[in-house]
Amino acid sequence: MNIKAIKTRIFKPNENLLGFLDKYIKNLKEGDIVVITSKIVALAEGRIEKITSEKEKEKIIKKESEFFCRTKYVNLTVKDGVAMANAGIDESNANNTLILLPKDSFATAKNVRKFLQTKYKIKNLAVIITDSRCIPLRAGTSGVALGYAGFKGIKDYRGKKDIFNRTLHFSRVNVADSLATAAVFCMGEGNEQKPLAIIRGTSLEYRDKTYKKELKIDIQEDLYGPLFKKIIK
Repeated sequence: MNIKAIKTRIFKPNENLLGFLDKYIKNLKEGDIVVITSKIVALAEGRIEKITSEKEKEKIIKKESEFFCRTKYVNLTVKDGVAMANAGIDESNANNTLILLPKDSFATAKNVRKFLQTKYKIKNLAVIITDSRCIPLRAGTSGVALGYAGFKGIKDYRGKKDIFNRTLHFSRVNVADSLATAAVFCMGEGNEQKPLAIIRGTSLEYRDKTYKKELKIDIQEDLYGPLFKKIIK
């Protein structure tokens, strides 16, 4: 697998995303994966807020959240059925504003895919919109897929055999988040100014239809459910 992060100029609020991609993404091939940071998607949608106090910031976070819990360092929240800090709202590389999460990253990924498919006349193309998350009890951040299009996000091993002929009952690979993590590592989290990447050389299960809920799991089935159920009703 090969990942090429793309350095660009600074993306401006309310700028046309497709025009930006048209300028910086070149020579796509069959089987490519286009990766876009959610920050420029949010900026394209005008999902920014200027604040004057921490109280105002907290109010916005609460508004964006389905669940809210204040802690020492951040506000733990649930947004769109996913646990995250501060409802995904980011202040880094934001020029003294808050950048909210995009409205619908799956819809954006679908639209971008259609645009690039038409431009380059290719069929097997995937698009991933990425963000960063902190994993409980692990230092640092990892990439996640906020939305994606063009491929199956889960590789299911349940019912198959392992190398010792033991039947697998629970094993599934989160393809979308795994690819997002690899891309985010190359794109960077600081001043790299690389909001785009192209991944080549993978073996995806391409498909036109995207199932937005395939990565989500009911709290009753989640391995960490006993922890979450104590705070999330």
